[in-house]
Amino acid sequence: MNHKPRRLLIALLLSACASGALAQEAIRPEQATRFVGQSGMVCGKVEKTRYAENSEGQPTFLYMGGAFPRHTFSARIPNDQRGKFNPSPEALEGRDVCVLGTIVRDASRAEIAVRSPADVKLATIK
Repeated sequence: MNHKPRRLLIALLLSACASGALAQEAIRPEQATRFVGQSGMVCGKVEKTRYAENSEGQPTFLYMGGAFPRHTFSARIPNDQRGKFNPSPEALEGRDVCVLGTIVRDASRAEIAVRSPADVKLATIK
């Protein structure tokens, strides 16, 4: 008796369950402040990028949920991660992305500190 098709089916079912468990609900930038202190995935259009080379730590910001300074969410990329982005973070301006990480409060906005380029994914938002 050939068990190969059965093993393949079991493997497919297990991978589907695992990927479903890892899937996160997308949070809109305008709603991110409701999730402060939690890990999440904030998805939206990058309205503007800014490399703050004269600021402490020289971070790069991805502003979402409105144009700076009226944005509702920002992703902060530390300078030591900036060079690892290919293309550069500025190429994300105008693109839809999802940012993964712990959501913190920054003034009246929400922010995620990006730990690596893997925390920022291109997205298709409808």
